[in-house]
Amino acid sequence: MTVTVSLFQGPELSGDVEANLAAIDAAAASASAAGASILVTPEMSVSGYDIGDLVRERAEPFDGPIFERIAAIARSRTVAIVYGYPESSGESVFNSVQVVDASGLSIARYRKTHLFGELDRTHFAPGPELLVQFDFGGLRCGLLTCYDVEFPETVRAQADAGTQWLIVPTGLMTPFEIIATHVVPTRAYESQLFITYVNRCGAEASLTYCGLTCAVAPDGTDIARADTHEQLLTVDLDPAELTRSRSVNTHLADRRHDLYRTVLDPTGSSRPEQETDR
Repeated sequence: MTVTVSLFQGPELSGDVEANLAAIDAAAASASAAGASILVTPEMSVSGYDIGDLVRERAEPFDGPIFERIAAIARSRTVAIVYGYPESSGESVFNSVQVVDASGLSIARYRKTHLFGELDRTHFAPGPELLVQFDFGGLRCGLLTCYDVEFPETVRAQADAGTQWLIVPTGLMTPFEIIATHVVPTRAYESQLFITYVNRCGAEASLTYCGLTCAVAPDGTDIARADTHEQLLTVDLDPAELTRSRSVNTHLADRRHDLYRTVLDPTGSSRPEQETDR
């Protein structure tokens, strides 16, 4: 059975929390009408991303008022929702993603682990856990955020842990379009999984977001791709396509783990586990 997914590239005019929630509600209504069972929104979709010190002002616990509003939208529109927000926990604030199912229950939370420049490091603490997974529509799903997917190790770790569909909310800005057009399809191909990469659009403070939201198949081809403006894409992910691709593109099975393992020597540098004769 296929999974029908809607990807919301928006809102183009990022506003306050109320305006962003209204945009997500409208997208959820459209997603439900299109037959989608889950809606994926961008990085920091509820609060805004490049908002300076407002990050801390808008930060909430994972089960705070933002969660309650998203849960109510999910129940009303009968669609699961993936959303981004600043999560407060003790003295720290995390760039977080949460997944709420159609009944309004939280089924997964992920905190961005790789922070991008001063934009992230000024406001967020790095997440301590790389692998966050959940099951949806017969697929094992994993979560990353934006810059995380630009490291091949993160995606390969997901594949090794059994992830079949990698969900990546992002806030990719110009002039880094190459990430959306080349890096993300490469990650899907080399680790043999579906990737939905859901970007922001429009301008916000110092950033101009480049859009190009995409759903990429395990063979590296686009299932769908947005332009640079607000848009809702609805796509079908077919688990049978994953099986077919992995039977042809056998990179995961063909790896030489015996040659990759390294140990750390006393100087702190990596060397082969077994040295060859000189």
